[in-house]
Amino acid sequence: MGAGNQTEPEIRLIVGLGNPGEEYDRTRHNMGFMLIDRLLEKMPKGSFRENHQYESRFWKGVYAGRSLILQKPLTYMNLSGNAAVPLARSEKIAPEEILVVHDDMDIPLGRIRIRKNGSSGGHNGIKSLIQGLGVESFPRMRIGIGKMSNGRGSADFVLSKFEGPDWELCSKVLDAATDAVILMLRRGIQCAMNQYNPMDLSLDENPEQDPEAI
Repeated sequence: MGAGNQTEPEIRLIVGLGNPGEEYDRTRHNMGFMLIDRLLEKMPKGSFRENHQYESRFWKGVYAGRSLILQKPLTYMNLSGNAAVPLARSEKIAPEEILVVHDDMDIPLGRIRIRKNGSSGGHNGIKSLIQGLGVESFPRMRIGIGKMSNGRGSADFVLSKFEGPDWELCSKVLDAATDAVILMLRRGIQCAMNQYNPMDLSLDENPEQDPEAI
C-alpha cells in the first residue's frame, strides 16, 4: 500500500468521461476529460507517458508511491466501458481501484460529490462501465453541471459549452476537483469525501489546502 488510507483500496486508474473532438471542448458533458487535463498539469513533469490503445488515450506513470493511469476513452460517452474495461483488465486493476469522473445534472454547478459506489443515476457513461465491469462497486467523482434551462432538452444542455460566469465557476470547480483527487491519492477516498463533498464553490468557499495533498 502507498500513502493513502490503509483500510481503503488504492486508486490505480482514473477514467475521465467525455466525448472526443474539438467540438466538445468545454462542454458540460466533458467534465471528466477536463479533469484529466488538470491532473496532468499537476503531475510532476515527465512522470507520465502518453499511450494510444484500448480505444483511448491514457497516461501511465507513478504518483504517491503507486503506479497510476489516467484515461480518456475515445469511444464517445455511451460506450465508455469499451475503453476502460479492457485497460483495467490488462493491468489487473480491480473495479474498486478505478475512480470514474463524470458530469451530473442532478448536482448544481459549483459542487462535487465523491462516493465509493452506487448506481448509474441515469448517466450513460456509467451505465456502460457497470455493464462492462459487471459490478457497481467502483468509486466516482460526480461534478455538478446544474439543471437545463430555457426549455432545452437534456442532450442539448449537456453538449452545450460553458461560457462567461459559468465557465469561470466551472474552472474553479475543476481546480478543487483536481485537488480532491490528489488528496484521494494521498490520504484516501473518505478523507476527500469529508473535505470536498460539503463544499459549494458558487458561494466562494475555498478548501483549506492540505499540506500533504500536493
